[in-house]
Amino acid sequence: MAEYQVKSMESRTFRLLTEGAALGELHYTEWFSFKAVLTLADGTSLRAEPKGFWGTTIEVKDQQASVLLSFKMHWNGNIVLKSRLGGEGRALVLKNQSVLKNTYVLQDKHGQELLTIQPDFKWSNANYDYTLHSTDLFETVEDKHLLLLTAIHCTNYYMTVSAGAVATMVAAT
Repeated sequence: MAEYQVKSMESRTFRLLTEGAALGELHYTEWFSFKAVLTLADGTSLRAEPKGFWGTTIEVKDQQASVLLSFKMHWNGNIVLKSRLGGEGRALVLKNQSVLKNTYVLQDKHGQELLTIQPDFKWSNANYDYTLHSTDLFETVEDKHLLLLTAIHCTNYYMTVSAGAVATMVAAT
């Protein structure tokens, strides 16, 4: 089991850390967009881009434009993440574990917990920092740092889509 921190460096940049060491960064390229650049500590850079007319599926691509990960919100409110990391297909699910505690969990297709994500809103800069706790099973994943950054992107996506849905319901009343 390991603990990771994600610190908001500014409103569009999130740095992944463990014990003070930087492991990677998630940088949104535009305001109010899900386009992002994921950069790992070894210098590897990947792009996250919405796909299709409505942009409801987000794809994470390498420099050769190969899709390594993709995710989208499922009808039941969970985010289904499809991974092609390590050359094999794998399905993961990110869901809100507790509405009151605002905790998210990443599970494999069998419902086994891999990662918990706890957002922490910082009033000083109006952004979220995150604390992530991984299981021993997650620690065996080959590209875990990329998966951690993608999980933060998924969590940001989840919170944005959920906030938009609540705003729409409030405006309709």
